[in-house]
Amino acid sequence: MRVVAVVLGLMLVGVTPASAHKVIASVFMAGDMIEGEIGFSNGAVAANQIVEVLDTSGNPLGQTVTDEDGFFVFEPVGDMTHVFRANLGAGHAAEAVMEGSELSDDGEAPVAPTAGRTGSVVTTTLPPEMKAEIATMIRDELRPLRQEIAAYREKNDFQNILGGIGYIFGLFGVGFYFMARRQGRQEEET
Repeated sequence: MRVVAVVLGLMLVGVTPASAHKVIASVFMAGDMIEGEIGFSNGAVAANQIVEVLDTSGNPLGQTVTDEDGFFVFEPVGDMTHVFRANLGAGHAAEAVMEGSELSDDGEAPVAPTAGRTGSVVTTTLPPEMKAEIATMIRDELRPLRQEIAAYREKNDFQNILGGIGYIFGLFGVGFYFMARRQGRQEEET
């Protein structure tokens, strides 16, 4: 019984809070360009990092560099799948994939079918400069939301891990309770 208590004590002494973080990498279409971001789940960004762009066979398509906020922009090379990779050092690597099917040539939203409707449809075409300005404003507004969602996912993962560790310690506690109770009965009988 004393050996078990010593082992449990050593396990508890060795437990320290972990400061692990995951690499977060994502890519999305921004007009006719691919925009992406690389950072860590703890909120740190991967600033000034070289991002290699490859096809699915590993052939290089080009490269880009993240800015001070961990964002990068790349002009797609055809309608093929683009793989973005960055070596962040200390064993951290980022990878994000933009499927060729997600690349859009015209950037126009699909028009809903009008079968069975009556009346006239009025369409307005915005000048390209205004479209680009609106797209930039929307991207800038969505960036913090993407970062918050990634941090929320990481937080929930960490909470699940801590909960699992709690269950394990709870099971050990129940086991030790029954062992101590059994040992107490044996001492009473002798």
